[in-house]
Amino acid sequence: MSKQTYRVCFCFRRRFRLAVSEAPADIKALFDQYSENGLMTVDHLHRFLTEVQKEEKTKEEAQVVLDQSLHEFRHLNIFHRKALNLEAFFKFLFNDNNPPIPSTKEVHHDMNAPLSHYFIYTGHNSYLTGNQLSSDCSDVPIIQALHRGVRVIELDIWPNSTKDDVDVLHGGTLTAPVELIKCFKSIKEHAFVASEYPVVITLEDHLTPNLQAKVAEMITTIFGEVLYTPPGSECLKEFPSPESLKRRIIISTKPPQEYLEAKAAAEKAAAEAAKELKRGKSLVDEEAWGKEVPDHKGAIVEDDKNELHEEENNEQEYIDDVDSKATNNVAPEYKRLIAIHAGKPKGGLTECLKVDPNKVRRLSLSEQQLEKASETYGKDIVRFTQRNILRVYPKGIRVDSSNYNPMIGWSHGAQMVAFNMQGHGRSLWVMQGMFKANGGCGYVKKPDFLLKTGPHNEVFDPKHKSDVKRTLKVKVYMGEGWYYDFKHTHFDAYSPPDFYARVGIAGVAADTIMKKTKTLEDNWIPAWDEEFEFPLTVPELAVLRIEVHEYDMSEKDDFGGQTSLPLSELKRGIRAVSLHDSKGEKYKSVKLLMHFDFV
Repeated sequence: MSKQTYRVCFCFRRRFRLAVSEAPADIKALFDQYSENGLMTVDHLHRFLTEVQKEEKTKEEAQVVLDQSLHEFRHLNIFHRKALNLEAFFKFLFNDNNPPIPSTKEVHHDMNAPLSHYFIYTGHNSYLTGNQLSSDCSDVPIIQALHRGVRVIELDIWPNSTKDDVDVLHGGTLTAPVELIKCFKSIKEHAFVASEYPVVITLEDHLTPNLQAKVAEMITTIFGEVLYTPPGSECLKEFPSPESLKRRIIISTKPPQEYLEAKAAAEKAAAEAAKELKRGKSLVDEEAWGKEVPDHKGAIVEDDKNELHEEENNEQEYIDDVDSKATNNVAPEYKRLIAIHAGKPKGGLTECLKVDPNKVRRLSLSEQQLEKASETYGKDIVRFTQRNILRVYPKGIRVDSSNYNPMIGWSHGAQMVAFNMQGHGRSLWVMQGMFKANGGCGYVKKPDFLLKTGPHNEVFDPKHKSDVKRTLKVKVYMGEGWYYDFKHTHFDAYSPPDFYARVGIAGVAADTIMKKTKTLEDNWIPAWDEEFEFPLTVPELAVLRIEVHEYDMSEKDDFGGQTSLPLSELKRGIRAVSLHDSKGEKYKSVKLLMHFDFV
């Protein structure tokens, strides 16, 4: 090698060098405590798993863990076949086999209660590929949602006058339609890939009676025996359980409006949508998480006197006791397929929230309507959701398909908190985190306090500030994987990032908070070694939020990964936390080493 060549290599030697992680001081100290002569035997490991990781494992189970680790890290234990050295122990902890929540798809909640006792993974306008005004409609986002465990798919169905057929599209907008039959066939094929528990199809119906009959035939032909059809055409007296509805498709819709009424609403909505597109205004939605990194805030169109009304028109619920003219225009074969009836009784919100002991139904409220209703009717909403289903959907001005704070709905017992799954952002990350619980089956049993009624008909009051029940302690040791996965995380391989981590809680207002580590400059393997405490008044609803960003002094901070975890399933001890991209897809290598404990 010539001198000149050597100098070139020397200049770049530091930048090309692969980053190698080293065990933090706490890990070294634990290894010294649970080992002998530099080796951790099965007895040592069993004690470590019991005392530090708080796992109820037998010695035989500890032997299985040891054998798996010895096999996986055999290149680190060349001279030791029956025990772990420090490096292998560190790799064992910082490995995907040591996750912060159970990694199995095992369903462990009681699934024999009525559907109203569960939070259900719910999509909004499930057919849209992008924004609410001009994106294409397709079955692809429906398939993607089902593969992620979403259990409620929403379809807006409209007449296709040129073909005498039915399309799915966002009415009154510029969205390009997709055929309803294509959406149904994709649902049938992919419904139970991620979960065996029932899929609910909510239909926003804008059809004439003859097309309703055509849709009824379509549903019956495509879904066949998979379709759950209730006895008779009246409302159910009580919802069946998820267990009894395994691998079944359920139809939910309101008593249909007349076609001319729908057409008028669509024309009005189209005019308003055109105004919004022409104005092109936007503002930042802070959501409910406190001040956030700017490039991850959800932008929505300005909410003023010219607010887009289309969503309200599309989503408004129709009266259960519709007049005789409307009733006569409902195709009976279509009505028989509706298992979960939707509608608003006459008389305002007080009547809407009355609990009928002889029937159950679905009520829909926009996020704004729920916020306003919760100020006065909080306990009434909780009481209603003990038997009935409440669906909450994004306000119509979220034309960019952003989302809202799901905790408002969950803290009032709302089962179907409907989200735009095709977007991204912190609200959606929290939604994804909540439904990692219960094996990711798409159904999470509501906490007991939302289901119980006291001796004087008292129920949980979402406005009442409770005392602290538990305190979560979180220690962020370090992170790694960005160097090896920089193609997916968009970092420059030749310029080490300046990383900082953010850890916090999404929960009721009293529990919601975010905290931040220091920023470490020029380091592919940041070792923050910082600890945080989170007092929790309602830990049953809390979701742990974790993010990593790169500090950028001149521009927006760059995204480095995120994950959200249901606190109800968080394991204690030292865990390897895999990070995901902004859409929720897991990175190949990027993860954090963290410690969790409750006091």
